[in-house]
Amino acid sequence: MPIATVNPATGETLETFDALGPEEIERRLDLARAAFGLHRNRSFGERAALLNRAADLLDQEQHDIARVMTTEMGKPIGAARAEAAKCAKAMRWYAARAEELLADEHPAAGDVEDSGAVRATVRYRPLGVVLAVMPWNFPLWQVVRFAAPALMAGNVGLLKHASNVPRTALYLEDLFTRAGFPEGCFQTLLVGSDAIESVLRDSRVAAATLTGSEGAGRAVASVAGDEVKKTVLELGGSDAYIVMPSADLGRAVGTAVTARVQNNGQSCIAAKRFIVHADVYDEFCDRFTAAMKDLTVGDPMDESTDVGPLASERGRADLEELVEDAVSHGATARCGGRRPDHLDRGWYYEPTVLTDVSDRMRIHREEAFGPVASVYRVADAKQALAVANDSPFGLSSNAWTRDRSEVELFSRDLEAGGVFFNGMTASHPALPFGGVKRSGYGRELSGHGIREFCNVTTLWHGVETEK
Repeated sequence: MPIATVNPATGETLETFDALGPEEIERRLDLARAAFGLHRNRSFGERAALLNRAADLLDQEQHDIARVMTTEMGKPIGAARAEAAKCAKAMRWYAARAEELLADEHPAAGDVEDSGAVRATVRYRPLGVVLAVMPWNFPLWQVVRFAAPALMAGNVGLLKHASNVPRTALYLEDLFTRAGFPEGCFQTLLVGSDAIESVLRDSRVAAATLTGSEGAGRAVASVAGDEVKKTVLELGGSDAYIVMPSADLGRAVGTAVTARVQNNGQSCIAAKRFIVHADVYDEFCDRFTAAMKDLTVGDPMDESTDVGPLASERGRADLEELVEDAVSHGATARCGGRRPDHLDRGWYYEPTVLTDVSDRMRIHREEAFGPVASVYRVADAKQALAVANDSPFGLSSNAWTRDRSEVELFSRDLEAGGVFFNGMTASHPALPFGGVKRSGYGRELSGHGIREFCNVTTLWHGVETEK
């Protein structure tokens, strides 16, 4: 895949970029190693000052970088501005809390005395150079939620971004440089996917994090495993959205629309499978379908647009194939299911509601990365749980109920990295984020995320040191 900015609203190639050659990659790896030697010894206060400066710059440049993101991958411009603001918030969150999150831990003397220690300490030390392989769908946020904790922990970053968002990738390197981070602390590698393996195998790289497809995750994890290097993977999702009779149906429907079409439906944590109790199924479907039909599809630079184009022509073709397969096996398209008539350029697809979905259909097992919702009718909470868990993915989930026994059931048995009750799944700096099953492993964000790329070190003392 060429490294290029291609506007998905028009299909026009705006700029192409040459991939870095072996000599330049080698130079940047050396820079990263040297930068780590210095950055790891900076105080938390020094690191926080730099990260806060990056947040200030991002706030000042919010409108400009939002236009870059929208041009490169098609998200509505309002959502792009919100993404930039969220990134600045996360930077400040880690700048303010990293020292506390990574503070030394001191086991009680009575707990370690039988080890022969007079004193023991657990210390979090940075691992080194971390390679981040990041996707295009949230081209700023996905990177910042890795970079902010990694840099505050004393690590340095190498970013291999998706090949269709090179301008955003280069902006990120420039942002951290202008904030005052020394050369080599955060670098963008404009390279193709074929260069990832050699970079990851390099002894100067300590670990890797990837957000992307299951196939990409398998490839990176395989190489990292062969090299015995730590990885964190956030892969696909086909999140369940359960609606029970006790739910506030108006809120559940309104949130369902946002949860399905956020980022033009191209979000790993977007609700995709709507599992609705029979008692409220018909009303939910009618109201949900009407709301989806009422969305405005069009130019993502237009403030009134609800749903912009898919990020690539291939992505739209993949979505069309999933819908066609479902309909051919008996699903009903209550709305959508085709390209909009009024848009003759770009990679648009109408918001779509599918009912009568069954396990014979590909969409039951595969992630629909676009504004397509699958709706299931269930008889009770037990069946809702069975349908929700009948997926290879387990990223997040939603459950709309005010019944305490159902809350306890879903809290205990939903197979996902998160369960959001009576609200929409969202990532937040204070909350751990990640999945189970084929949605990956490890956690981003919160204290769990900043500790993922730390060497959790035991310091054992047999005698007290002199003062």
